[in-house]
Amino acid sequence: MVSRRDFFLGASAIGAAVATSAVSRVAMAALPEPVLQASADTQPPLQPGSGRPYNPVVTLNGWTLPWRMNNGVKEFHLVAEPVVRELAPGYKVHLWGYNGQSPGPTIEVVEGDRVRIFVTNKLPEHTSIHWHGQRLPNGMDGVAGLTQQAIPVGKTFVYEFVARRPGTFMYHPHADEMVQMAMGMMGFWVTHPREHHPLIAEVDRDYCFLLSAYDIEPGAYTPKIMQMLDFNLWTFNSRVFPGIDPLVARQGERVRLRVGNLTMTNHPIHLHGHEFEVTGTDGGPTPLGSRWPEVTTDVAVGQMRQLEFIADEEGDWALHCHKSHHTMNAMGHDVPTLVGVDHRDMTRKIAKLVPDYMVMGERGMADMAEMQMPLPDNTVPMMTGDGPFGSVEMGGMFTMLKVRKEQAAGDYRDPGWFKHPAGTVAYEWKGALANPSRSHDGGGQSMPLKQPLEAPVEVQVRKPGGHAGH
Repeated sequence: MVSRRDFFLGASAIGAAVATSAVSRVAMAALPEPVLQASADTQPPLQPGSGRPYNPVVTLNGWTLPWRMNNGVKEFHLVAEPVVRELAPGYKVHLWGYNGQSPGPTIEVVEGDRVRIFVTNKLPEHTSIHWHGQRLPNGMDGVAGLTQQAIPVGKTFVYEFVARRPGTFMYHPHADEMVQMAMGMMGFWVTHPREHHPLIAEVDRDYCFLLSAYDIEPGAYTPKIMQMLDFNLWTFNSRVFPGIDPLVARQGERVRLRVGNLTMTNHPIHLHGHEFEVTGTDGGPTPLGSRWPEVTTDVAVGQMRQLEFIADEEGDWALHCHKSHHTMNAMGHDVPTLVGVDHRDMTRKIAKLVPDYMVMGERGMADMAEMQMPLPDNTVPMMTGDGPFGSVEMGGMFTMLKVRKEQAAGDYRDPGWFKHPAGTVAYEWKGALANPSRSHDGGGQSMPLKQPLEAPVEVQVRKPGGHAGH
């Protein structure tokens, strides 16, 4: 084991080829103190108290990792460790993450910053960190066995490089990756531009969150790490609706959303009530000529998409993945289709043996959101969430953008439900219903024929009689 002093002397001798190194107990005393986070609530933006100034991001149901300046180097300390994450109020699961949470804290730097990240491994196995999308020396790329030795249990390694280009990136292990990412090891990295950038606009609110997925049986606490595709919990930053905080904005503000996908499938992210442009990817800002208005954009596996829009419509607007099974929770999987099945006779017979027996699914699944049926000790209903007009009947990757005229600049508190102006809410029609006009064979009154039908054409097909002539 080498000392921190010897390590950096060696690093200066052989340059960027040396990626990481274990540090001694003496050097540990000089490490930045690791900051841990116990809350799954959205934390306020971390205003830079040192280093170059920038407009900080807000991580949805997450937080930004504090740092210290050390002789011009921005130093961070990540601790890879088992964590308990609350996916929704009262629903806690056992994951692996960083600094007390999964996902780990967002790291924010400025283009041109030299950064030094100490990574302490408190997992039961070795690990590493890959800085997804970053330009850096090959030895700092974090692929265990290829660009560095894996970080052994109980050891601390050092990554050091210059944040060379502005953008939005992710970090995650490249050691036993399937297990460690299935357990929730991931985080966001934002590099702010050093000066005005022609392709990066100034925004009033800057949000980021990761897409992650888990397979956790109702009543269980730990994900099935060997699951490949059939996950039952789809999350924004390891939270499911109704546990996901809303995004808030003052009417007229320019808003940026940074969305990264570290699940095993794509996600069409859809915003109600507004049009946005994709202004950046993990490859950098998009050229102005390549942008167009959208309401849905697909975020593929391993990708980041940066969306920007003007929050000019007041209201509570849904923001969600448009794959319908990604907006429900664990209790809805493996349920057979029973729409239209008459259970009444069977229900009477079963109720004699099981007095509390309830039928589900014969009229659709909306009843699931209304039934007050008992659940296993540690899970959430398939569809849930109460809104101002009743059950929202959602779960998983669903939250809201709340736009208000009176929301103060820099105020991220939930303003409550939107108060709709009179005459602007859909209402029940109580007048007489007209008889529908239906189509008829041969045209009919509602679909008159423009020309008479022609006689059918008989088509004759001759089958080949053999292979002669081939």
